[in-house]
Amino acid sequence: KQILSNLKPLVGNNHQWEAFNSYLDNMIEQHHIVMEQSMDVVSLHRQQGAIAVLRRLKQLKDEING
Repeated sequence: KQILSNLKPLVGNNHQWEAFNSYLDNMIEQHHIVMEQSMDVVSLHRQQGAIAVLRRLKQLKDEING
């Protein structure tokens, strides 16, 4: 709970939050490109895991605001 409350300034500032979300979207897109070019299952699974974490970060505002 303490960690989440420390992140309130990030999610409370719409300009910062939108910039952070744009960054996350860009990173997801990059991982999709790598995933499309993956030749082995291990690399594919790593990209899927990274995308899952990035999508979870996009939900951070909802988690913090309850």
